[in-house]
Amino acid sequence: MNSVLYPLCAGLNLLALVYKLRVLLRDRSPVQWALVGNFFFPFLIYAVSTPTVWVAVSHATGIVNFSGLFTQSCVMLLTASQQLVLLHLTYERRVAWRKAAPRLAGIGLTLATMVTLFSAATYASESPTDFAISRALFSPAYLVVYLIAYTWNQIDVCILCWRYARIAPTPWLRRGLRLVALSLPAALAYSASRTADVVAAQFGVAGHAWEPIVPVAVTINTIAKTVGWTLPDWGRYLTSLWENIDRRTTHRKLKSFHREVTTHIPDLVLKLDQGLDMQTRLYRLVIEIRDAQRALRIWMDPQVTRIAQSKAEAAGLEGDDRSATIEAAQLKAALRAKVIGAQPTAHTSAPHIAEPQSLAAELVFQRKMARAFARSPIVASVLTSVSPTPATPQEGTT
Repeated sequence: MNSVLYPLCAGLNLLALVYKLRVLLRDRSPVQWALVGNFFFPFLIYAVSTPTVWVAVSHATGIVNFSGLFTQSCVMLLTASQQLVLLHLTYERRVAWRKAAPRLAGIGLTLATMVTLFSAATYASESPTDFAISRALFSPAYLVVYLIAYTWNQIDVCILCWRYARIAPTPWLRRGLRLVALSLPAALAYSASRTADVVAAQFGVAGHAWEPIVPVAVTINTIAKTVGWTLPDWGRYLTSLWENIDRRTTHRKLKSFHREVTTHIPDLVLKLDQGLDMQTRLYRLVIEIRDAQRALRIWMDPQVTRIAQSKAEAAGLEGDDRSATIEAAQLKAALRAKVIGAQPTAHTSAPHIAEPQSLAAELVFQRKMARAFARSPIVASVLTSVSPTPATPQEGTT
């Protein structure tokens, strides 16, 4: 499993690192440098943790299981990078460094202790797939120091993420930070598995039974963190993609509605060039639908409005849902009246019940009106309740 999951994590972080290095060319702030560490250290951790690379690195240094010490030291440095990012995002530079100092000192002390305990232990052979299990059995103090520091710092990173997410200036940054914070359960699952190794070792039992949990937990933790830290960079492309899809969906849904309400008022419709962008086409639909409402207002019967209001309230509709249903009933009744040649009324109803304050709000409202126009039982009931009277032919006409 390690031979598959760890190269995957290494590759993912390498891609993120290459992207972040490009950003570093134009922004060399402490935040960007620390973000580089957020991807550089995981890349090293998972590249070296791959069993074949583990053995090669240890052999190159001439120190048995050096890869174990190296990767777990990188975990500590990764945590320091994450804390630096969050502290510099939350506080001004001077305050951020002051708050980072005790954290960095604690990580430095942890690293020194780990090196000392690692050097004092003896190793019979390389342990690319069960290094932690062997440390639990033969050098538990080393693993305990590492686990305490790892767990404490993971919780600290989670708290800092939630704290800054409340004040983060952009939606994708908030989402990314929350995703990083939500990786904590996976980190704690790893800590619990390693703690179980230490406890089991005291009874002379190795933790191979639950070892498969470890690569899965660290992979979930790493992928969630990598995606979370990069989300502010590429999330905006998801927003653009969603907006494009939403515009096309809205255009498709309003097109048939537009066709129905303008069929008998063709002069309102402008012929648009084929090359026009979707935003412009959508804007024209919105304008022409509203123009059709105003043109049809002389066929809008106040009685239709009163009945539609009463039925919408009885159905429990509120806000824009209620207004859209009433306007759809007005519009459908007015179209029917015009088609059969009903006499225009001198007491016209207001063609608009709602007044959306932005194009986005207008689009949402018109989609609701189109839906009510097409299939609302309330609109159908209103039309059944009111029968327009055709215009009486003038005397002398045939």
